[in-house]
Amino acid sequence: MTPPTPSRPRAQARFSVGQLIRHRLFGYRGVIYDVDPCFLGSEEWYLQVARSRPPKDAPWYKVLVHDAHHTTYVAQRNLEADDSPVPIRHPELTRFFGPFDGERYPPRRASH
Repeated sequence: MTPPTPSRPRAQARFSVGQLIRHRLFGYRGVIYDVDPCFLGSEEWYLQVARSRPPKDAPWYKVLVHDAHHTTYVAQRNLEADDSPVPIRHPELTRFFGPFDGERYPPRRASH
């Protein structure tokens, strides 16, 4: 992976932790629980899973998938904001977030 240069800065993250999203290609809903400034997975995973070959030098997001037990790792270009007032259901939700406020999930504070 080539680091950004002054002529090619990294793309700005459009989404944030706690925000509800919808996957553009697969239609599922979810909530973002982590943001990477660029692709941080393995080349093997990218070749096997990221079949649309989204850019590696733009943000990627870790998502708790609604009504599922798994998470996903998704490129920014495959996501759109989900303005639905319907909360996400996922077994790990309370590990990362406080109660849904109608728009987003507030991140839990890390305990020391």
